[in-house]
Amino acid sequence: MILQMKAKLLLCMSLILAFSAYLHGQETVKGSEASIQSPDRKLTVKFYQKAIGPGRRAMYYQVHYDNKQVIAESELDLQLDNHLSERAMALKVDKHEKWFENLSITNISTSSKDSSWSPVVGERAVIRDRYNALTVQAIKDDNPIYPVNVEIRAYDQGAAIRYFFPENEKGTYYRIVSENTEFSLPEGTRAWHASWAQAPYRLLPLKDWPDESERPLTLELPNGLYACLAEAQMVDYARTKFKLSTSRPNTILTSMYTPADLVSPFGTPWRVIMVAEKYGDLIQNNDIILNLNPPSKIADQTWIRPGKIMRVMSQTTADAKANIDFAVRHKLQYVLFDWKWYGPAFSFSSDASKVAIPNFDLPGIIQYGKERGVGVWLYVNQQALLAQSDSLFKIYRKWDVKGVKFGFVQVGSHRWTTWVEKAIQQAAEAKIMVNIHDDWRPTGEQRTWPNLMTSEGIRGNEEMPDATHNTVLPFTRYIAGAADYTICYYDKRIKTTHAHQLAMAAVYYSPLQTLYWYDKPELSENEPELEFWDKIPTTWDETKILQGTPGQFITVARRKGQDWFIGTLNNTEARSLRVDLAFLPRGAKYQASIYNDDPDGGTKNKVGIQRIKVNSKTVIDSRMLASGGQAIWLKLLK
Repeated sequence: MILQMKAKLLLCMSLILAFSAYLHGQETVKGSEASIQSPDRKLTVKFYQKAIGPGRRAMYYQVHYDNKQVIAESELDLQLDNHLSERAMALKVDKHEKWFENLSITNISTSSKDSSWSPVVGERAVIRDRYNALTVQAIKDDNPIYPVNVEIRAYDQGAAIRYFFPENEKGTYYRIVSENTEFSLPEGTRAWHASWAQAPYRLLPLKDWPDESERPLTLELPNGLYACLAEAQMVDYARTKFKLSTSRPNTILTSMYTPADLVSPFGTPWRVIMVAEKYGDLIQNNDIILNLNPPSKIADQTWIRPGKIMRVMSQTTADAKANIDFAVRHKLQYVLFDWKWYGPAFSFSSDASKVAIPNFDLPGIIQYGKERGVGVWLYVNQQALLAQSDSLFKIYRKWDVKGVKFGFVQVGSHRWTTWVEKAIQQAAEAKIMVNIHDDWRPTGEQRTWPNLMTSEGIRGNEEMPDATHNTVLPFTRYIAGAADYTICYYDKRIKTTHAHQLAMAAVYYSPLQTLYWYDKPELSENEPELEFWDKIPTTWDETKILQGTPGQFITVARRKGQDWFIGTLNNTEARSLRVDLAFLPRGAKYQASIYNDDPDGGTKNKVGIQRIKVNSKTVIDSRMLASGGQAIWLKLLK
């Protein structure tokens, strides 16, 4: 009987201790709570630390917008395989210790910024950089020589978080093997998932993903909000995609491609959580990614010139000159000579400082173009860039080459990230513009190095996607920045109408805009609707997203000077849309040239042109064909 009573007493004590431990695990560490709001006070980021066991604490954050939950309690953490704490070594834990589990907060401070800057090229002439910031300083309990800061910013457009390691003479080297930043989302959230940078998109719930998803990752929340998880200033780190948590439902984790070997001081890339009430606002607010990067490091930027470019399909001197003549007629600023002009592109034996094909007088071609106001770009594959980039860009500068298209770059690892960034800088030093192709995507570094004009990392007309895919891209890939879709007009493989292709030049942003990708001058009859491409610029003073839903349709209006260019892309289902011109200045009158799909008339490519006078009260009713589009040029009337 006594033994039974002792056993019950022990059981009760165990339950009390377990419950006490549970409560302890739920306690917020005194003095660790802090929060900041965006300047417009709609977005709130809350930070705090909780005890999760004896001598163990974890850091968490939450994000709310207009009192609606965007990110529920989510952990902030890294794993390193060096600088183990004494606790970890004593307990013989996995060497990949969670770095934040025994941090003591030493200081919490706030700051704010409100400034503006003008990009060399961009979607608007002036960008405002306004935010409130929170900096949490912490040290290891048992090894205080290793400090770390958690930096949080709250913009009107969203939140940004990164980890910063101050300069540390006693422990300069860090090897980050994993970043455990969590994004716990409301149940019912859906994501626009893409397995790789040039993959198709699928709208999926946060469950049973086939694999990791690319960034930016656009989200539909069940509370009526829209969000986008993005990466900014990923210039000295490994690429981070997104994966589902295996332990927490509705939770996304960062997933590093490889470890990153870093020397203090350094900051990890910014994890960006964009929030908006409308899908289109995510596109219109993508300046947040640029703002999270340092200002331009190029003092003289006069040589950085945006423009439209055409690829020369056949590489002979005669073909090159024919393309330059076509470029002059259709107001293109550049021509591109694609791979093999210097030999087999995948061979280290090919010398990219010498022409290797017959009947190709490159100096003469460059001079011919120069006399006619058309610059030359050259394709160079990674093998030649890797072997020759220390001198190659300087050689091209002497040749008066304007830009280089990087081909088949390796991506993902810390090594190749830093290599690409160095190559962009080397090109800048030689006053060479850059277009990076294949699986690479920007993270705002074009603010720092504006010679980076565009990049691929997109499923464009090299794969000939359908119209539905094209309506998804502005809400996903283009949030990261300019993309080289490689627009076509005459190629018979396009899966859209020609008006749809015309409109892409207004919907898709790229300061180096590739037109006529698979086309040749001899295919053209100088169709009248091509005046839209002839007139359209590639960099803008103002951009407005008028309407749209990914996978259905989108209408974008962009202004350069006093003229507006409007593009609408429709998916594979016919529909009627209205383009409201209420954004125009009151009292101003414009001539609208409207380029519509016209199956029963118009040109041989079934595009009709209508010219009408419009003002801010005008609403243009449009009947959109399946896979169709519409382009509009508004010219101010004096």
